Amino acid sequence: MQDTMLQRIANSPTYKELRSKRLRFGWMLTILVLVVYYGFITLIAFRKDILATPIGDGVMSWGIPAGFGVIVFTIVVTAIYVFRANGEYDEMTEQVKREVLK
Repeated sequence: MQDTMLQRIANSPTYKELRSKRLRFGWMLTILVLVVYYGFITLIAFRKDILATPIGDGVMSWGIPAGFGVIVFTIVVTAIYVFRANGEYDEMTEQVKREVLK
């Protein structure tokens, strides 16, 4: 019984589409996050002078907003994924359930 259900899920065109969309989107967001993180770390490692440049006449340098930017970027990327998962992916999952349980 279990094997038959799993086979029907695996053969479902909606499941295949869901899996493909989720994988593509997940990899795209992963690559974006890695570029931002490693870009920030690369700046720290090789161009400290850019991040150490003061903003205006104050004591704060560009490193502080850049660091906050990385954190905000991570929160935004997470929110984008959650929004898409709760909308499009959940609908497709329900569709797969309906198809398989027929």
